[in-house]
Amino acid sequence: MMQRIKPEVDIVSDLLKAVLEVKPDSSFIQSLLHQYQERGGLSKKQLEGLYHKAAKVAAIPENKLTTLEAIIKKKPTRYKSALPPPAPLYTKDESAGRMLEAILAKYPQHKRVLFLKAKYDNNETLSAVELSELQKFNRMLH
Repeated sequence: MMQRIKPEVDIVSDLLKAVLEVKPDSSFIQSLLHQYQERGGLSKKQLEGLYHKAAKVAAIPENKLTTLEAIIKKKPTRYKSALPPPAPLYTKDESAGRMLEAILAKYPQHKRVLFLKAKYDNNETLSAVELSELQKFNRMLH
């Protein structure tokens, strides 16, 4: 909540009550007044809404509208940022894929490597034991 120079002067409350006197059936202004009393303040968008409603009421002095405009300008404008692009649930280990290809190029019938290749192709993660096994097979090739 912001510090007011003269706490006894409450422009927002005065404007809310003045607009309610002219338009007692306005549910928007009633809602704003309730939120203002509950929370002790309004958001920038809510204050802008109040300003537009109050500007239509001739009985409200210009200086109060100007003060409300100043309060609105002091408030920060919040922007919603775009959602980040969805990350893939699984990223393939390219080095494991290259090792599998190299081993199968030389030994296309190798049962264990064929099993690991099927697992790799199904986007299943290879365990540390399976990866070390693959590296051992790869070392035997060279």
